[in-house]
Amino acid sequence: MAPAEPTNTNDTGTQATPALSIAALDDDADFREYLKSLLEGDGHDVRTFSTPASLYDAIEQRQPDVLLLDMKMGRHSGEEVLLDVRKRWPRLCVIVVTGYPSMDSMRQTFKQDVFDYIPKPFSAEDLRRSLAQAVASLGLGQRPQDRLRAELGRQVRLARIEKGWTLKELSESSQVSVSQLSSIERGAHLPSLESLVTIALALGRKPSQWLDAAGL
Repeated sequence: MAPAEPTNTNDTGTQATPALSIAALDDDADFREYLKSLLEGDGHDVRTFSTPASLYDAIEQRQPDVLLLDMKMGRHSGEEVLLDVRKRWPRLCVIVVTGYPSMDSMRQTFKQDVFDYIPKPFSAEDLRRSLAQAVASLGLGQRPQDRLRAELGRQVRLARIEKGWTLKELSESSQVSVSQLSSIERGAHLPSLESLVTIALALGRKPSQWLDAAGL
């Protein structure tokens, strides 16, 4: 994955997203060059590919944070690539870019858990906005320990709310202090294994499920 150090600002003066590792599959050489120039200018690590085979080989070597996928590539089918990607790398964030948008194709791609769908031609800000939303929603560009803290906090909070408990009630059941629970739920504090097990048992959950959700 790419390093988590954020870039400063983009050319509009707004805060940029963290530096991401981005792979792009498109059969148009000019468009690949445009993407590489634009995104590297924003501080991202960008690899572009013209064939699915070269893309798959590269992902096997190093999985990116985001895949930008063209759906119409002559003899290569973006739909088939998307199916392959979902089978092999189900957690990979995919943003579809296409010069032939349609409601049917949009519906089909979202069924395959595509994060966003951007019709060509699009502005640099359209792409930046989509990447920023992916960062906010999926925690892309964070260090593994940062993602782990955020996901465990989210899982604890969701389980507590589903049970209808306050932080105080969870504290009484788990014997973990309210302040520590609050810090864990905010993603500011990584619980010890002992605390994690205690909290999970109090909520009727398995810690392994929470770790799986965090990608571990």
